[in-house]
Amino acid sequence: MSASLLRAARGPSTTFFRANIIAAARPQPLAARAGLVAPSLVALATSPFSTTNRLRAEHQEETFEEFSARYEKEFEGVQDVFELQRNLNNAFAYDLVPSPSVLTAALKAARRVNDFPTAVRIFEGIKAKVENKGQYEQYLNELKPIREELGIVLKEDLYPEEQK
Repeated sequence: MSASLLRAARGPSTTFFRANIIAAARPQPLAARAGLVAPSLVALATSPFSTTNRLRAEHQEETFEEFSARYEKEFEGVQDVFELQRNLNNAFAYDLVPSPSVLTAALKAARRVNDFPTAVRIFEGIKAKVENKGQYEQYLNELKPIREELGIVLKEDLYPEEQK
């Protein structure tokens, strides 16, 4: 069978023109229906592709104290492992090391949802974020009471042969 017979059996192909049919069937904005906007601008506004950002997020600078208070509140409301890990990822994504109060709230949240591995990983995150070993030691000293209270062991203590 030739390709022309196959096309004839299937009928004419309209896939190339389908995007135009959908765009033409899309309802116009209210301002365009009222005649307040030029038709050329309506075509740009209803285009599924855009080269400019429609919404600009204007965020205020957040102080370290506001950041700490926000994340302490976030960790106090954690109810499952997913929320805990999502909040930890968000907190560690910034160019700063979270305060000990935030980390304490995170450790308590890890205990509340019974997630020991994440509690150990919090200390690995601290170690990765600090600039030097001295800062890491300061965090360990500051968080020692909560570590002892919750029974959290550091990775260095669990696997002493892997120290570098």
